Amino acid sequence: MSSSKILTTSFNYQGVYPCPVCRVGKISHMPLMEAMSCDFCQQIFTVNVEQQLLKMPSRQPPLIWHWNGFNWTEAQIEGVEFGWGYVIGAAAFVLLPTTLIGIVAYNFPPHPATPLSWLPYIWTILTLLSHLTIIIWLFIEIYQIPLMAYWRAIQQRFLGL
Repeated sequence: MSSSKILTTSFNYQGVYPCPVCRVGKISHMPLMEAMSCDFCQQIFTVNVEQQLLKMPSRQPPLIWHWNGFNWTEAQIEGVEFGWGYVIGAAAFVLLPTTLIGIVAYNFPPHPATPLSWLPYIWTILTLLSHLTIIIWLFIEIYQIPLMAYWRAIQQRFLGL
């Protein structure tokens, strides 16, 4: 089998697989090492062939992916189990301050003739956007989403760079 094709069998060192981080490049065995690397995003992974898993040790705690025969499962953080509590906490972090400011702006509106009568409504929207940005930033940091690699891939595909 050609080394440029992606295998759809059990995970081994000799195969070429899609990169679970950038989803653009392909990972393959690094010579003289018990590791694999991506040809696009340059990430290095350690391999456990018996458990069919790939670990990204460049971050702590490392991200882990399992090979199911066709693609990688979603990333998991080693030793951390995210549940509904985190989702509810993130939603509360975004919605509670926004709701509080919105209720105050609605119940105690400024007089329409004042110069900055629009400020409480803009402040409510800015509260929502800033808290949502914090949650999105944390998600990107936790799962190490390579935004620059995605941008580079988009440029290569559509602009031919």
